[in-house]
Amino acid sequence: PAGTWLLYLPCTWSIGLAAEPGCLPDWHTLSLFGAGAVLMRGAGCTINDMWDRNYDKKVARTASRPLAAGEITTFQSFVFLGGQLSLALCVLLCLNYYSIVLGAASLSLVVTYPLMKRITYWPQLVLGLTFNWGALLGWSAVKGSCEWSVCLPLYFAGVMWTLVYDTIYAHQDKRDDLIIGVKSTALQFKEDTKQWLSGFSVAMLLGLCMAGMNCNQTFPYYSAVAAVGAHLAHQIYTLDIDKPEDCWKKFASNRTVGVLLFIGIVLGNL
Repeated sequence: PAGTWLLYLPCTWSIGLAAEPGCLPDWHTLSLFGAGAVLMRGAGCTINDMWDRNYDKKVARTASRPLAAGEITTFQSFVFLGGQLSLALCVLLCLNYYSIVLGAASLSLVVTYPLMKRITYWPQLVLGLTFNWGALLGWSAVKGSCEWSVCLPLYFAGVMWTLVYDTIYAHQDKRDDLIIGVKSTALQFKEDTKQWLSGFSVAMLLGLCMAGMNCNQTFPYYSAVAAVGAHLAHQIYTLDIDKPEDCWKKFASNRTVGVLLFIGIVLGNL
């Protein structure tokens, strides 16, 4: 699913940037993080569905989810979540000690994110903080610690990216959200959405440039950053916030954004 890619790709950026100059990213680490992304995205969905089972019943797009539809019980979902998190822990324990501690620290964000839509119009910001943890973890998995001058701008860029794609995603549900009383950046920005998305995109590009400069990236990397900027500009320009199918299409196309940047990182490193 698109969401699994969007969780995984910031990990690949970080792993790619941490590779030695002239070398490809470590495929073993990429594979571990791929498995971790599948498991943790799944766990996040389970937690989200557990928190939101009563809300999901009232939203057309989510009413058929197993908990909302009554196909499984809350206890069954706890058992399933335990399995997901146990497998994810097995992946985490394959990393160095620094990364184990850093990875475990993200769990509080995973658990609390679904609550944010009840108390703030900025749940997308909390999702960004959660979904881009791999921008820190990937580097530490390769190097044994974080180089903050690279990891923090990369993390910041990822958070800004999440604000772009998840605001677009939230516009699908804005009518239902208004009725049931949950909050989102889509409801906060309303008709000013495109201006906000443009600002987040510029901030993302600046973060990527800073991360690249701080680890001596080369021309292919900056070419990829330019391509990412062009892709985001096209997304925002052609977006119709009142058409759910267009919002979904634009949201899902962000996988291309992440892949473009990863290719640029690999080529720049070589």
